[in-house]
Amino acid sequence: MSKVIYLAGGCFWGVERLLAQLPGVISTEVGYANGPGEPVGDHAPPVTYDAVCAGSGHAETVRLAYDQAVAPSRFYLEQFLRAIDPLAVGRQGGDVGIQYRSGVYWTDPADQVVVELELATLERRIGARPAVESGPLRGFTPAEEWHQRYLDKHPGGHCHIAPAALAAARQARPPEPAGWAPADPERVAALSPLARAVTQDGATERPFTGAYDSLFEPGVYVDVTSGTPLFASSAKFDAGCGWPAFARPIDRAAIREVEDLSYDRRRTEVRSRGSGAHLGHVFADGPAELGGLRYCVNSAALEFVPASEMVARGYGAYLPLVEGTGR
Repeated sequence: MSKVIYLAGGCFWGVERLLAQLPGVISTEVGYANGPGEPVGDHAPPVTYDAVCAGSGHAETVRLAYDQAVAPSRFYLEQFLRAIDPLAVGRQGGDVGIQYRSGVYWTDPADQVVVELELATLERRIGARPAVESGPLRGFTPAEEWHQRYLDKHPGGHCHIAPAALAAARQARPPEPAGWAPADPERVAALSPLARAVTQDGATERPFTGAYDSLFEPGVYVDVTSGTPLFASSAKFDAGCGWPAFARPIDRAAIREVEDLSYDRRRTEVRSRGSGAHLGHVFADGPAELGGLRYCVNSAALEFVPASEMVARGYGAYLPLVEGTGR
């Protein structure tokens, strides 16, 4: 599954060289992103290198396209964030100016969760808030051709990315998809008759009867058959439909969407990728401000882990997604 994200971290020559060496990369393109006043989206009025150097407000950025089947989004974000100085403001290495600021920009609203989680993890690791802006892409103009793969064309050139970081990128290997755990036989054996019917046979619980329909406490919702974290309380909203509704999963790669033509209707079924458990369906009628999607999920397919128990149960890394949520 091809994905795209936009990464700014100083001079784009070095950032492009770093990213191009990672496994699963489909293509890289350097350009200028998120100038002031640009509309949300990946199209923007053309801008030139001279204008950027004169202070247009754009960031030198790399458009990264990668195969999510090879490595998850968090792998590329982690490699990028480890290679730059996350505390530098308006500069990287010897380059100073607003165009050299650091940022992560997305076009898929589902990427917001992954980006926020990685930045929160980085903050805990370095003990300070990173000076890395994040938000939707407001515009991207490809740079002039002579900038593309500049350090490949000029092997003797140099940039701010340290040789050690480049060497680490060449040796980086995608993590095993531990978050996509298969069904646990003990968990499956302990399922209630309703949970078994929902997860294994694709049944649907009656509306307004599920344990989590009206629950809005901080925590994570995990696959009841495997323990894989699937949804965070920060993405839950009251859709009034009778089932728990989420604007997005924690990691869209952990979800598998399947065409469902049952009952003479065309719908999109949602399953847990690792266990294959049926979860529910996804519809394009969610709140626009949350991305426009509604993941309508059976309570019986989920187990809720409250924030107070997340660390003890091994979900502590997801606390930044739920802190401050709830009613």
